[in-house]
Amino acid sequence: MPKAISLVDELMDDTNFRYDIEEIILMPKGGGIFEVTINDQLIYSKKEKGRFPEKKEVPTLIREQVLNG
Repeated sequence: MPKAISLVDELMDDTNFRYDIEEIILMPKGGGIFEVTINDQLIYSKKEKGRFPEKKEVPTLIREQVLNG
């Protein structure tokens, strides 16, 4: 859970869209599951990548998702 919390901090420090974020939900699950969704669309899966996201990776994916709709 510490990595998920640090990701929330990273998102809230990103001045490009922090004021546009309406909600961040952290849902603890077993088995090392770590997924990030935006508007019900999966944009990052630790299971698929085999690793936690690198710094700035998730904000970049969110920007791409928002811009490409």
